[in-house]
Amino acid sequence: MNGVYGPLVLRVGAVSDTGRKREVNEDSYLAESPVFVVADGMGGHEAGDRASRAVVDAFRDHALVGDIATIEGVRDSLIAADEAVAVIASKTSRGAGSTVTGVALVDDGGVPSWLVFNVGDSRVYRHLGTDLQQITIDHSLAQELIDGGALSRDDVAGFAQRNVITRAIGAPDSAADSWLLPVTNGERLLLCSDGLTGEVSDEAIRATLTMAGGPESAAEALVGRANSVGGRDNITVVVVDVVSGGGSINFDDLTSGSESVGASESELDGTTIPVRAAATS
Repeated sequence: MNGVYGPLVLRVGAVSDTGRKREVNEDSYLAESPVFVVADGMGGHEAGDRASRAVVDAFRDHALVGDIATIEGVRDSLIAADEAVAVIASKTSRGAGSTVTGVALVDDGGVPSWLVFNVGDSRVYRHLGTDLQQITIDHSLAQELIDGGALSRDDVAGFAQRNVITRAIGAPDSAADSWLLPVTNGERLLLCSDGLTGEVSDEAIRATLTMAGGPESAAEALVGRANSVGGRDNITVVVVDVVSGGGSINFDDLTSGSESVGASESELDGTTIPVRAAATS
C-alpha cells in the first residue's frame, strides 16, 4: 500500500489477528493516508468488536478528507467515536468502550507533520535508524503507579492489574493526549494494540522493526512474534514508513539500540484534546 501527500511518499503495512486464546477479534484499524488508527474494543463478545469498528468508522467519516488531515478533523472524529460507542454501551448489559491511538498527517506552517494521539493503552512508537521511542503514554493503572514510583517498568509484566486502563472512548474520561512531530525521511511509525506490547518487549519490537524489511513484512513478523510467545490477546499492528518528502536527520546523532522510554518534552508538543468537553460545548 502506498500513500502520497504532495511530495511525501509513504509505504504502509497492517495486520490484525485474533491471537491464540480469543475467539473474536475486538481490534480494528484504519490505514488510509492521511490517517492511521488502531482501536482495541472492550465489552466482550457483546460489544467490543462493534465499539472498535465504531471508532474506526468515525475517523473514516470525519478525518479522511483530502490529502491531509486537520486537528479539527481529528477532534471531530474523537467526538463522533465517543458518541457512537456510548450508544453501543447503552444497549448492552456489560457496557462497551475502546482505546484508540493514531497518527494523522497535518500541515504545520507548510511542513508535513504527524499529529499523534491516544486514549487508553494502545501505542504509537517511532523507529529511526536502530532507535525506538514510545511516543504515546499509556492511560493505565500501571502507568500511574510507574509515574508515582510505586511500580517499576520491569515489574509491569507481573502486575495483576496491568490491563486496567484509566481512559477510554465511551468512558467518563475520554480525553486524548496529542503530540506534533515533523515527518522525517527514513522513520518508521508503529501503531499497535496491547496484544503486541503485552507479549513482546520493546527491545524485541525494536529488533524486529530494524531487521524485518518492508512494512508489511514487519507487521507480519511482529504479529507472529506475539503469537509465538502466547498470543493471549488480539494483536493489531500498523507500520508506516516515510520513504521521501519529509525532513532529513543526521543518523550519527541517534543513539543505537536505545529502549523506548517515552516521549521527550524537548521533541514533542504534548497537549490534551478534551473530547467530551468539546462534544458538549
